[in-house]
Amino acid sequence: MKKLTLLFSTLLLTCTISLGQTTSRWGITAGANLNEVHFKQHDIVPSTRMVGPQLGVTSEMNFSGIGFGVEASALYTLKQGKVNYGARPMWAAVGAGKETVSMHYLDVPLHLKFKYNRLGGLESTIMPMVYVGPQFSFLVASNHHELNIYPPVNVYLDMGVGCELLERVQLRGGYNFSIGQSFHTKLLDDNVAKNRTWYVNLTYFMK
Repeated sequence: MKKLTLLFSTLLLTCTISLGQTTSRWGITAGANLNEVHFKQHDIVPSTRMVGPQLGVTSEMNFSGIGFGVEASALYTLKQGKVNYGARPMWAAVGAGKETVSMHYLDVPLHLKFKYNRLGGLESTIMPMVYVGPQFSFLVASNHHELNIYPPVNVYLDMGVGCELLERVQLRGGYNFSIGQSFHTKLLDDNVAKNRTWYVNLTYFMK
């Protein structure tokens, strides 16, 4: 992940130096995610996907003429999963059952983005795009600390596709997965859980 972050930073610096001319803007982002709490030992603790909200701001910088750009966001994201601890005697003995594990994050995704802007004038109405980059998730709050241990920072690889409508609205769908652990259980230290998340969101850019 460090190599990916370094590569992304190098590409950003190279584009900025070589191209010079850029345009920037910011907007409001809102959406929802479908999260899976995926355990390393997935046959020990059954889990079910759950939906959570996403809300924040997005800043975008585009390099003139070529379709490439970069963006950064600050997003509140709730990632959840229904975990059936009670399916195993070791957790049932301490009163745990089907528990909703909730993780509240401040997500900071950093994307390299490409918009296909050579559509013969149609790009002012709709313009397809793809993006990829690292995401740094800072844990703000969580629950069930008697069962789980949560690291304060989680790193993800984030990617997706979308389109820009009327040069102001961006609609996208994406997927991210944690590189490290999202949490691990106290009763089994090597029972590591990772978030795997599908999401959709919409950004309205101010001009």
